[in-house]
Amino acid sequence: MPPLHEERGLRPSPACDILIIMAHSEFLSVAVQAARRASEIILQNLGKLEAGDVADKQASDFVTRVDRLSEEAIISTIRQSFPEHAFLGEESLKDDDTGGYRWIIDPLDGTTNFIHGYPMFAVSIALQHAGQVVLAVVLDPLRDELFHQGAFLGKKRLSVSTEDSPGGCLVATGFPFRHKEMLEQYLQAFKRVFQRVADIRRAGSAALDLAHLGAGRCDGFFELGLGPWDVAAGSLIITEAGGVITDFSGGDDFLGTGNVVAGNPSTHALLMDIIKEVFQGTVPK
Repeated sequence: MPPLHEERGLRPSPACDILIIMAHSEFLSVAVQAARRASEIILQNLGKLEAGDVADKQASDFVTRVDRLSEEAIISTIRQSFPEHAFLGEESLKDDDTGGYRWIIDPLDGTTNFIHGYPMFAVSIALQHAGQVVLAVVLDPLRDELFHQGAFLGKKRLSVSTEDSPGGCLVATGFPFRHKEMLEQYLQAFKRVFQRVADIRRAGSAALDLAHLGAGRCDGFFELGLGPWDVAAGSLIITEAGGVITDFSGGDDFLGTGNVVAGNPSTHALLMDIIKEVFQGTVPK
């Protein structure tokens, strides 16, 4: 939790601990409210897109009217309670980080899935303070599954899997659609991982992949070229559930580079060995 006592000019004390807990609870309550407002917009528009509702951001990367409406709903909800906070959203792309509080938002992670009616997409909201993610909410609108920091799914405490045998691992991944020039190296990594583990899944929503990893539904994850909005919330859920998440060099700059390796401790180590061998520091940043 960020040092709220420092911002408020208070000394650390039991009373200050209570203030911190209360503030954190308020942040979470507002984030959940915002995610649910966005979820309602997404569900109301599922299967109802019309000509002109979809635009290209770049090759194979789409934005819809629903992405924008969802992000507007999230930001307006949060601003009602925290007007002084900064925002980084996938669609608005505001990045006025001042080192204080900043909300990192993906209003519809899995837009391509949503366009096609493929049932794998989510709302992802994270709160960052002084460069550290301190709060996370990932909401699956279709299943009404709310993953949040703690780490919890609803009221159920989460834990990453205990699978420590490569042959028993299920690994999630995402294709590098923003960096197709890296496809050959990615496929090499995919092949080496596939040869070692039980199976691989590519569902199309990194936010949900990371949340599912925190819930123990898969054992590892790797992808390159993600945005911070894809990763921020899920990264906190994973670490608080006992997992490990790094960039491709094994460091902690995965929000900056967009290159992510995550898993329970043993699966993360397996994936890191393969990633380092294949990419050898050549991935884009």
